[in-house]
Amino acid sequence: MIEAVRTPKERFRDLPNWIWNPCFATDLPSYEGMRMAYLDEGPKDAPVFLCLHGQPTWGYLYRKMVPVFLHAGARVVVPDLFGFGQSDKPVDEAVYTFSFHRNSLIALIERLDLQHITLVCQDWGGLLGLTIPQDMPERFERMLIMNTVLGLGGGSSQGFEEWKAFHRENPDYDLAALMQRYAPNLSDKEAAAYAAPFPGRKFRAGVRRFPELVMTEPDMEGVDISKRAAKWFGSRWHGDSFMAVGMKDILITPRLMERMSQILCISRAPLLLPETGHFVQEDGDIVARAALSAWSRQ
Repeated sequence: MIEAVRTPKERFRDLPNWIWNPCFATDLPSYEGMRMAYLDEGPKDAPVFLCLHGQPTWGYLYRKMVPVFLHAGARVVVPDLFGFGQSDKPVDEAVYTFSFHRNSLIALIERLDLQHITLVCQDWGGLLGLTIPQDMPERFERMLIMNTVLGLGGGSSQGFEEWKAFHRENPDYDLAALMQRYAPNLSDKEAAAYAAPFPGRKFRAGVRRFPELVMTEPDMEGVDISKRAAKWFGSRWHGDSFMAVGMKDILITPRLMERMSQILCISRAPLLLPETGHFVQEDGDIVARAALSAWSRQ
């Protein structure tokens, strides 16, 4: 049994622009005894927008995109990865591995029997999510990609090395303040909502661990499956993709996003957001409407 903590539900009351109540999966194979939280809104027989967050965020990141997708008639599923949001949080950092998280997402997709999926991903949502369609291609139809990469083990950037160093040196940092540093337009209440899942050190093992798991070296876990995904996208992916790029991102830079566009064989010109940084979803209503508009013109 994995030792985990559960954030008190009172921490999630009255969050700005967060009106939805989570569902909970308690029976995911190989994750017995753990509870994964997820939003599941909209008609159950509609095409699905599967929205995957990264670190140190949670489903709250998608609060501006969910209404746009719902208005378009879609079903919207937004999981909180284990260790984040309203999901249970293992306290041992060693539990957090690439496979632990990837397999949990696959288990949730199968548990909910999601079909006609548009993958919506950023940061770790892409590092994990972009490796999944190759193994269940019949379920995926489109992708909306925001500042993320496949972890191919090809090195790092100065900005990301500084991000890792910050997490090593400041394990109990003020998460709300960090979010406002990278997304300056956040209100104090919105920034506090990002910090809501993490009331103490014991709740933050995933936040501390994730930067060290990014596959920057060729022998790291997840590199092989990510390389297989890159090859698959180049030869087997026939779905449609839309990319939005936060041009002020110092962690996953516009240059890396240009390279990702090539790897994912995206022919459509990306939506460039000149004043947006790493957390592209803070301009998510703009991104969601632009993607839906592009797809409607096909």
